[in-house]
Amino acid sequence: MKDRELRAVLEKLCFAGQKMAFVSGPRQCGKTTLARMLLKRRAQGRYCDWDDVEVRRAWAKQPRSLIPESGRSAPLVVLDEIHKAAAWKRTLKGVWDTLDAPVDFLITGSARLNVYRKGGDSLTGRYYHFRLHPFTLREMRQADAPRPDDALATLFTRARRCPRSGHDDFLALLRFSGFPEPLFAQDERRARLWRRNRVETVIREDLRDLSRIPELSRIEMLAALLPEKVGSLFSVASLRDDLEVSFDTAKRWVGLLRDLYYLYEIKPWQSKIARSIRKEGKVYLWDHAEVVNEAARFENLVANHLRKACDFWTDSGEGQFELYFIRNKEKQEIDFLVTRDRKPWLPVEIKLRDTEPSTNWKRFLPHLPCRQALQLTSERGCWRIHRAGDRELLVASAAEALQYLP
Repeated sequence: MKDRELRAVLEKLCFAGQKMAFVSGPRQCGKTTLARMLLKRRAQGRYCDWDDVEVRRAWAKQPRSLIPESGRSAPLVVLDEIHKAAAWKRTLKGVWDTLDAPVDFLITGSARLNVYRKGGDSLTGRYYHFRLHPFTLREMRQADAPRPDDALATLFTRARRCPRSGHDDFLALLRFSGFPEPLFAQDERRARLWRRNRVETVIREDLRDLSRIPELSRIEMLAALLPEKVGSLFSVASLRDDLEVSFDTAKRWVGLLRDLYYLYEIKPWQSKIARSIRKEGKVYLWDHAEVVNEAARFENLVANHLRKACDFWTDSGEGQFELYFIRNKEKQEIDFLVTRDRKPWLPVEIKLRDTEPSTNWKRFLPHLPCRQALQLTSERGCWRIHRAGDRELLVASAAEALQYLP
């Protein structure tokens, strides 16, 4: 089992501070493996899977019976997919508030665990929520996540020695995605079977449990259309026409797939950008290997790395990091903008083959407070800093530069 960057954060922030840990993320991204890894490091603990009939009976009759006896150290209780139980938060609160001795809880799940955070929350103040992502380039080899300032400083000074296998890792990640099973097996036929099974499970099981929608075949059609729309402005109205449903229905279906960690959207950054677009966002898939177009798949891979960095740093208390893009009405664009506490922090442009600075930098960079900017290419061996006054633009190979991010 490969170590994950999130493991150390859970132990330091949650369990050392007597908080429960909620971990959500896409199906099959490694949540259960992470839980078992944490259990192996404990003298006492128990793994409880909601699909186990005995666990469901114990939860209904006497949930305290799932907690093992305390020893010298607090036991770890893993509740996997417990959000499928009715009133699970109220039951968990009752167990937590009546503990006789310290117990660490790790609650894992995908869509509904995240959805249930909305609205009233009876567990407020008792837990921290974290998002586990598929593997990124750095995490394939090591589990030491950098802090944001360190990541930026080492990136622009090229202070980290990246392994020679970095480009091979990048190509494998681009081809198979960051989900553990296809990534580490690296077998094309198995990857196709795994991907088909994952999509069917997300829609036929998770979506059914979440929404009770009967038109699952129509949503499968929606999922089939999404890879073609990655990286471009996303129009729900066009989906409405393709699916022959109302605008509100199409919008609701897209929202459900977002809640299920099948896709995510990023919005345009508007502040102090003249003639910036206001409404249309862009959509990306958690499994970028579904995208056939080479340039769009590369852009999706970079988006997944930036999204993970934002979520990881936000969840671990480094600040509020969010991902946007910049585009004006003349269709000039910078593909991504990472913000920190609602202020621009790092703009990132994507060029599949081009190793020269994009002409769009001259249009947008003077209007951003960022002193550093990044342009990534899939070409190997590219690394050059272009300076203009006090601004630095690094044009670099993604295979190397992405290893500086979590």
